[in-house]
Parts: sequence; C-alpha cells; structure tokens
Amino acid sequence: MTKTILVDTSRCTACRGCQIACKEWHGLDANKTTQYQWGSHQNPPDLNPNNYKLVRFSEHLDGDVIRWNFFPDQCRHCDMAPCKETADIYIEEAIVRDDTTGAILFTEKTREYSDEQFEEIRESCPYNIPRRNMETRIMAKCTMCNDRIHNGMPPACVKVCPTGTMQFGEREDMLKKAEARLEVLKKDWPDAMMADPDDVNVIFLLIDKPENYHEFSVAENSVGPMTKKQFFAQLARPFKAMKA
Repeated sequence: MTKTILVDTSRCTACRGCQIACKEWHGLDANKTTQYQWGSHQNPPDLNPNNYKLVRFSEHLDGDVIRWNFFPDQCRHCDMAPCKETADIYIEEAIVRDDTTGAILFTEKTREYSDEQFEEIRESCPYNIPRRNMETRIMAKCTMCNDRIHNGMPPACVKVCPTGTMQFGEREDMLKKAEARLEVLKKDWPDAMMADPDDVNVIFLLIDKPENYHEFSVAENSVGPMTKKQFFAQLARPFKAMKA
C-alpha cells in the first residue's frame, strides 16, 4: 500500500532537524549562503540540488499581530505526478514511480533532458519542486528516502523530528490521523485545512491560509497551460503505446 508523510505545521518549531537529516542521509554538499543579507532566517533561500528539503519562514501581519509560519517544503510525491507525465513525453521512465511506496524518483536518465525540456518539467510541477545539478545535469529532489522505506525505516526527516510534526505510515492511516487532528485544530484555527490530500502522498496540515506559508504550498491555480509541443505529444502517446 502507498506510504504517506503527514506534516502538521502547527507543531513545527523550525528547528531544521529534518533539513539537516535529509542532507546527511543523502550525502549532500553544504551550500554557501548569505543568510543575514536578505532579511529572513530561512537558509538557504530556496530548494536546490543540495537541499531536497527546506524549512520555509514566512512572516505576515494578522491584524496587529505578527504571525510567523514554518513550512518544511519538499516533493509531494503526487499520485499522478505532472512532472512524470511531462517528462515521459520526451524520455520515458527517466522519472519513475515506485508502486510499492508511491515515491516519485528522478533517475540518471534525467541528464538527457535539454534545458528547455527541464524547464517544461519544472513548470509542470504545481509545487515548483524539480531542480537540476548543472554539473551532472541530473535532476534532484526529495526521494521520500525510498531506500530507507524498503529497509523497514521511516524517512530520515520523520525519524529526527522532535515535536511530532512529521509522521509516516500507510496512506489510509495517515489520512485518518490528519482528519482527527484537523478536527482539533479547527477549534482554535478556523482556516485550518489539509493541503491537496486526494492528490499527494506528503500531506500538509495548515492552520493559516495557504498563501501565508508559501506561494506553492497548495496546487490550486499554480500549473500553467501546456505548450503546443506537449499537447501534440500527449495526443500521440496512445498510438506509440499501440506500436510497442
């Protein structure tokens, strides 16, 4: 059965333990950053090939009160991943889905995409997740720690979270936990919601309006139209399959 990560942002303290655990498990290089020169504690400023997970900091006024929202951003591992749908138009199976876990994975074949094709793949993602290592040209993002899951371990970010912000398990179990927790949160936070629970396998519980966390916190209205090339390629796919 598909696995799911549940992220309860009401419990996140922005300790960034998840962010560091991800880098350590995947052996990702450190980033040279300029944290105090752009007016935020968020560090680094954005996802990149060496940061599959990023705790986003968002400050805004709620009446006369300053609200500080924390958002542990990562790939949502969509059930019907737009990145894979777009990528398969050009090179099939460069992006794959593990049917056992539900993880969406970028393979080394992604190095074969042109810069234009990569941009189309990135733009197809409603959460603005795909990045590319410009030295190796391999695309990069969260893997859901698929290797750990197959060895009976939870994702590294879930393992180290000290506040219970992140939980991991079978999809149906996580949905039940999310629904129960949402019922509690709505008593104090009327805007509380689950972010795209029907479409993704990393489900965020939000206690504020989505736009107060991050521009791409939910998928709504964030995917652009297909290019003409993508449209005709999609039309041709059934005929390609018949020939195969």
